[in-house]
Amino acid sequence: MSKLIVALDFTEEEKAKEMVQTLGDAVDFYKVGLELFLNSRGNMLDFLKKENKKIFLDLKFHDIPNTVAQAAKWAADLGVEMFNVHASGGRDMQKMTVDAVNFEAIRNGVKPPLLIAVTVLTSFDEEAFAEVGFKKPINESALQLAKISYETGMDGVVCSALEAKSIKQSFGDDFVTVCPGVRPLWAASQDQKRIVTPAQAKENLADYIVVGRPITANQDPYQAAIAIKDELQ
Repeated sequence: MSKLIVALDFTEEEKAKEMVQTLGDAVDFYKVGLELFLNSRGNMLDFLKKENKKIFLDLKFHDIPNTVAQAAKWAADLGVEMFNVHASGGRDMQKMTVDAVNFEAIRNGVKPPLLIAVTVLTSFDEEAFAEVGFKKPINESALQLAKISYETGMDGVVCSALEAKSIKQSFGDDFVTVCPGVRPLWAASQDQKRIVTPAQAKENLADYIVVGRPITANQDPYQAAIAIKDELQ
């Protein structure tokens, strides 16, 4: 069954904490991205751990291989369940990062976090994707990037649920698909382009769906989260 991750896309730490408390037992997995991580100076992670919540650290590392590998070693020590890099950083970057994270986990005697590679951002449509220089359609590019991630030992990818099924069919059930751009029918699409409903994401074999504003900007966030979880079931 697809699992729900709520995106805490807040600039203010206190508002993010209030949302976690509002959602209570409806949600146990949260995404902390650049916006909240920087504005809270990382303190949001400590708060979520104290609340016994799981964390997807969404910082999308993308740099030369050594820089990303060193940053990933640091991220692996933060006690998060999942974090990510950009698959477009290439084969060497991903392989060096996988090795660094696994070495750090062995050194500390802990289970390594899931290491996920971002394929194609869900804010892209075909026209915008071609404009930045990609020659192949989004679905082919996402599959090609996922192949590199699979071969380098990454645990899975961030992708649109539109591409999740083909990625699963190509690389197996254990290769994790984390899918943003999921919107129930009653929510606005906003800045996402390649969107699907929670039920469609489940049908397309998404392991995790990431939902932000349809829950956090809702008049009743708790019931919105429950409605989305019900749809996933």
